[in-house]
Amino acid sequence: MILDLHNHSIKSDDGRAKVENYCQWIRRREVPIDGFVLTEHRQFDADSDYRALEDSFGILILKGSEVETDYGHVLVFGVNEDLLHAFDFTRLDLPLATVVRESERCGAIAVPCHPGRTRVGMCAHVEERGPVEGVGIIEVLNGGSRGTEDHDAQALAGKHGYAGIGGSDAHIVSHIGRCATRFPRRIKSEEDLVAALREGKYEAVSWT
Repeated sequence: MILDLHNHSIKSDDGRAKVENYCQWIRRREVPIDGFVLTEHRQFDADSDYRALEDSFGILILKGSEVETDYGHVLVFGVNEDLLHAFDFTRLDLPLATVVRESERCGAIAVPCHPGRTRVGMCAHVEERGPVEGVGIIEVLNGGSRGTEDHDAQALAGKHGYAGIGGSDAHIVSHIGRCATRFPRRIKSEEDLVAALREGKYEAVSWT
């Protein structure tokens, strides 16, 4: 199963894509993914219900979050009520160690994204201050990366033994499915996704 693990809709402050339009684009352009995760900035969108779109288009639509930490931006999968009360998703300076620890405690998982990106990625922070305990997965393919950003992320993963995922970081419709993650198992829910990520049996893929 192939899932694009990093995308934003109009629910994000800089997102310009409606979820239905993502689905239409995937089907019209035969984008080779089975589903995608909406990781809205500094929030978890608990209110939106995409089940009708899932049924209509035959595409799995999951929800996560992208939060901002002292080591750069971080995707969080498996967000639940406990985690929403564990730290303030709206903060711009969350300690990465706290996000990783509390995600683990609440049954979720935290994944630093676009690590090679200036200011909002963790590569430079790791060089300056060292790695953060508990990080086990990072995003090694990002559809919005430029220059050596993905190469730097992959080098970081290799150096510290991190597993790697792929996500498009789409903010507009035509960017969905640029990068994704291939899993050997079927995934039907956020809980399934967290379990699959913990298993470690997946690979980042790209069509850019």
